[in-house]
Amino acid sequence: MADTDCQLIEGLEREWRDALCSKDMERLHSLVHKDFVLIGTRSTGPFMMTRDEWLDAIQRREVDAIDVEVEDATVAKDVLIGTVHARWRLKYLGRIIEDCVVLTDVWVKDDGRWQAIRRHSTPAPPGACKLSGE
Repeated sequence: MADTDCQLIEGLEREWRDALCSKDMERLHSLVHKDFVLIGTRSTGPFMMTRDEWLDAIQRREVDAIDVEVEDATVAKDVLIGTVHARWRLKYLGRIIEDCVVLTDVWVKDDGRWQAIRRHSTPAPPGACKLSGE
């Protein structure tokens, strides 16, 4: 991956993480495309969330920590695809959730700014999320 591609996705991923941690809804609205969909797999099975569902869920959880590490990035004109290892700890609906996942984030340049339009989340294989500090 080109250094500039990596720097671009790392900056966007950090900005998204920081907005999530601080529940900066205005910033999240600007980072997440109107057609955003989260597609994932959990122990309870596969799921999909629209932008509105995802933004609503953000307001009902307390984020303790999120670590992200960009593994790969590709830019093709107005599309950016990043492979990201992420680990988070949060409280949601009264439960503590700790998770380690591999994300494929698809960003599009729309109206002159990068916005996340798809996120695919799958459980990380054992040992895949050894992030900084380990």
